[in-house]
Amino acid sequence: MARKTRYLTATMADGYVKTIGPTAAPFTHYWRIVADLGDGRTEVFWGHAKSRKDAGSKDAAMAEAVRQRGWAGYAFEVVELVESTEPPRTEATRSRTTSRRR
Repeated sequence: MARKTRYLTATMADGYVKTIGPTAAPFTHYWRIVADLGDGRTEVFWGHAKSRKDAGSKDAAMAEAVRQRGWAGYAFEVVELVESTEPPRTEATRSRTTSRRR
């Protein structure tokens, strides 16, 4: 039996939305690290994991990463992925499907 493909969506606290898919992978959580490089510069690292524990393990290694890379600091977030069978509708998709041809 074929594995069901699905779309996984993460919505971060700041409103950023990330969609993964279509995928049959068993991901349950999305993590994001926003590194403060100093002088107002940032860099973003992200990924997905098969459990909250697995995603949280990324935060445990960050103290060493901050020291090695000389970052001023970082923010770490983990959110649960929401599964759907249909691709998310984006603003571009909505405008294409609702516009009239002349």
